[in-house]
Amino acid sequence: MMGEIQVLVEHRLGELRDITFEMLTKACELSEKTSSKVVSIILGKNVKEKAEKLSKYSDEVLVVDDDRLEYYNSDVYQMTLEKIVKERKPWLLMIAHTSYGIELAPSLAVSLNAPIVTDCIDLNVEDGKLMVIRQVYGGKLYAKIHVKKTDPAILTIRQGVVQPKELEKHGKINVLKPSIDLEAVKKKFIEYVAPAVGEVDITSADVIVAIGRGIKDKSNIPLAEELARLLGGVLACSRPIVDKGWLPQDRQVGSSGKTVKPKLYIALGISGAFQHILGMKNSQLIIAINKDPNAPIFNVSHYGVVEDLFKVVPTLIEKIKELKKQAT
Repeated sequence: MMGEIQVLVEHRLGELRDITFEMLTKACELSEKTSSKVVSIILGKNVKEKAEKLSKYSDEVLVVDDDRLEYYNSDVYQMTLEKIVKERKPWLLMIAHTSYGIELAPSLAVSLNAPIVTDCIDLNVEDGKLMVIRQVYGGKLYAKIHVKKTDPAILTIRQGVVQPKELEKHGKINVLKPSIDLEAVKKKFIEYVAPAVGEVDITSADVIVAIGRGIKDKSNIPLAEELARLLGGVLACSRPIVDKGWLPQDRQVGSSGKTVKPKLYIALGISGAFQHILGMKNSQLIIAINKDPNAPIFNVSHYGVVEDLFKVVPTLIEKIKELKKQAT
């Protein structure tokens, strides 16, 4: 398999998003198995300075810098990408499965008459064939899809399923001038409205203490909150806690919640359904406390304690207090 793997760079408010480096990391893995070239494509206004960082993850960076690309507009993006794809004929185009990508990718696939697989959680090459994994039926089943080599196949990649790596490629940078038919643009950018920020942003926390069904009752939550406070962290949870109304949805970790990558993740009474694991498996250090020795959470934890959390956590709290007192 030869040719290009193209990655559409996602950036917002002047910042490259983590999903970009996740996709580029996966693209580089695939390129080694397929003798392919990794090409990142960045569209926007005054984005040339970002090309240098992207070149470390790419064999080539295509920069489309134009005033009309200052704000995301799916019509303009589609016109620009359609021309690039038709000219360069990649065998794979990766787009983030975000609000941008969910809108852009299907319409681009239709215009290119290209196959598309959305919300991919993994992809690999097996026996020379591209195999894609995605969840179906609300995450109850995994579907393994064989994507034939066409010009191109389009995949949208879920955030947080790839651990980005530091790479040191030295890709060349090419600046392109877009050809946009303004009369064909039906949509107009009005303003960027950021989603409301909750009381705590768990995605930016270095330490997370997460609770699951094992917390048993809402009245026991302060115990976990105290542990989180002593560690300088925040409290999060699995879906059942949100379903019960004990914590708000912005505290939920998992495929239907948020993806987190803290330095320390402590799971209290969380069994470890794969929907939850998808949201926290890339944490640097995972410690699980669960009285069920067969709980799936132990398959991804670095350290595990098979015990009732109500025996372990109070002791842990007292030990932390003791150490803090000795340090003062």
